[in-house]
Amino acid sequence: MTEAKIRPMTVADLPAALRLEHELFGDESWTEGMLREELEAVPHARHYVVLEHEGEVVGYAGLASAGDEGDVQTIGVAAASQGHGLGAALLTELLTEAARRGCRRVFLEVRADNEPAQRLYDRFGFVRIGVRKRYYQPSGVDAIVMRRDEK
Repeated sequence: MTEAKIRPMTVADLPAALRLEHELFGDESWTEGMLREELEAVPHARHYVVLEHEGEVVGYAGLASAGDEGDVQTIGVAAASQGHGLGAALLTELLTEAARRGCRRVFLEVRADNEPAQRLYDRFGFVRIGVRKRYYQPSGVDAIVMRRDEK
């Protein structure tokens, strides 16, 4: 895959992000209102980015931060673009921003049935710290809670 570019997400990116959201997460997708609210919190407590390849948004990610803690809100890469390190690039961007904001710990939830995402988070030093039963709705899939401590 040729060069992909990460840049801040804007309101103009909402249609593309929502298309990806529905492609990736189906009935458990965030709504336009939810994404819009997240963007309105920027830059004080949120950091949302999109990943473009050849002028098309093929990924997006978001971080929430408060004090010395951060939380990966979402990461998504178009199915056709997966397997090229784009998820890792987005996660690197979020972790870099978390460090810039002084976050000593970063948390996330990942679907218990999403093994590729779990492997990505393992590679980045996240450890499993708990389970949220039936967290994802309407499917009822558990969420694995993970944490990464800055060294």
